[in-house]
Amino acid sequence: MKKDNPLYGFEIDPEQLQFIGRDLQRPECILAERDGSLWAADARGGVCHILADGTQNVITQKNVSGLDAANDVDRFFNGTLPNGLAFDRKGNILISNFGTDCLELMDRKTGETKVLFDTVDGREIGKVNFVLRDSKDRIWITVTTMKKNWLEALRPDLDDGYIIRYDHRGAHIVADGLHFTNEVRFDAKEEYLYCVETTGVKGGRIVRFRCDENGDLHNKEVYGPSEWGQGAYPDGIAFDEYGNLWGTMVYSNKVWFIDPEGEGHILLDFGDHDKIQALDDAFYAGKVTNDILFPTAAGPCAWTASVCFGGPDRKTVYIGALKETSIPYFRSPVAGLPMVHWYDKY
Repeated sequence: MKKDNPLYGFEIDPEQLQFIGRDLQRPECILAERDGSLWAADARGGVCHILADGTQNVITQKNVSGLDAANDVDRFFNGTLPNGLAFDRKGNILISNFGTDCLELMDRKTGETKVLFDTVDGREIGKVNFVLRDSKDRIWITVTTMKKNWLEALRPDLDDGYIIRYDHRGAHIVADGLHFTNEVRFDAKEEYLYCVETTGVKGGRIVRFRCDENGDLHNKEVYGPSEWGQGAYPDGIAFDEYGNLWGTMVYSNKVWFIDPEGEGHILLDFGDHDKIQALDDAFYAGKVTNDILFPTAAGPCAWTASVCFGGPDRKTVYIGALKETSIPYFRSPVAGLPMVHWYDKY
């Protein structure tokens, strides 16, 4: 099986990267549809819809927690800041809002937004990061930290992140004790839920849980390398059809994959290694500051946050990068695993 992996021998030529979109603000998460269009989270307070021909339109959230998304200046702490995105069955957009600390549902045409919930198991949620819908219409939400200022969570010993399952039974915590919880994905059979821990005592890693028929999670285990070395801050993940798990390292500006045998491989590296080492030193000392963190952004995919498979054959890989104003993309030799919305009719 290993020798047949289409990613062995595959290289991403940085000179061959192409770009779509313009004037985007913090396009952290990207969704692709079968018609070739993309939806990117946008810090202007909504989602940017980019058609295959490059035409684009920002759909700004309306009536979200009583805030004016277009004018709020401190979105990181007081206003709307869309982060993770997913489609519901009608094609409207579920938003994990890193600014308002709640799960929202936005009408894809009008921007009208309603809060689905902002508390869980009797307490405030915390910094909501990502949202995923599965084939049973269950919604999975990650919470990075309970810290209001997420920079305070960039330390190796803080494990206040958790995962929420939201379905007909309501919203309930199904896994906790996680380090800076980030994106989650299911494998093709939805047997395991894979979760990014961006931080940890040995750096970030991927863990997985077995998911039973009831939607409960069990038997947490590390998937892939337990240590990635310098700049190990994984962020976004996505499976391809072969079973490779693709991902990013946000502050070291990398794209990587874990093969089905559990070996990790770096596909793209734009990191400034001196600046990343300074960040690592500060991280393990629990002393990360803006002055140390922000200079790590480098290359044409600065602060590489997510990967998304799109195009008619799902072989175009789009990179969500926090510090970019457009979306880099390249071609893959293997198609991405289709997300549940790929065959929805709306």
